[in-house]
Amino acid sequence: QVQLVESGGGLVQAGGSLRLSCAASGTINSINDMGWYRQAPGKQRELVASITRGGSTNYADSVKGRFTIFRDNAKNTMDLQMSSLKAEDTAVYYCKARVRFLTRVDDYWGQGTQVTVSS
Repeated sequence: QVQLVESGGGLVQAGGSLRLSCAASGTINSINDMGWYRQAPGKQRELVASITRGGSTNYADSVKGRFTIFRDNAKNTMDLQMSSLKAEDTAVYYCKARVRFLTRVDDYWGQGTQVTVSS
């Protein structure tokens, strides 16, 4: 079994910064793609940013230039540095990891961490 634990959420004023972290543990041979998603009240979950094992990144248009995604393959961790935060960034943020163990590849999700941006 695999566990993903997010941390770093909280309340911040508009224009401020937060850094989210995600740590994966359990039965892991390697982690392929990782990503951050968010879900605001009444809205569907959406991709914020993703990163491949090799370090290639992809960002939602709404966060380009403000958010940066990082990962450490040796530690099975991923971070999201968020700057110039806006009220519309308020959401529950989830990390996702595509984990390989032996011959299986499965997607796992964290429990989510709340980010609230006050305007």
